[in-house]
Amino acid sequence: MPCGGASRRDSMGAAGRIVLAYAGFAAVVGVGWALWVIVRPGEERTREILKELPEANPLRLDETRRRNALMMQVLKDAAETKENIARGTGPLK
Repeated sequence: MPCGGASRRDSMGAAGRIVLAYAGFAAVVGVGWALWVIVRPGEERTREILKELPEANPLRLDETRRRNALMMQVLKDAAETKENIARGTGPLK
């Protein structure tokens, strides 16, 4: 044991601990980045994934737009009424 029983870690100042913390953080970020590079899909697979998305199908996209328009109309109707439509058991009108 060096001088007076203090270990090397105990004699390390606050600056040394900060540098060590930053180095540890950088190591963790580096490992995360390396794993991301390893597991991400290639360009060809990315194009395949984009083609399979529901928004790529024009029919499905049209259905989604209609459903969104209906939901917006329901929300507009709900905002214009004083009734609590959440407690209602039937249609609004």
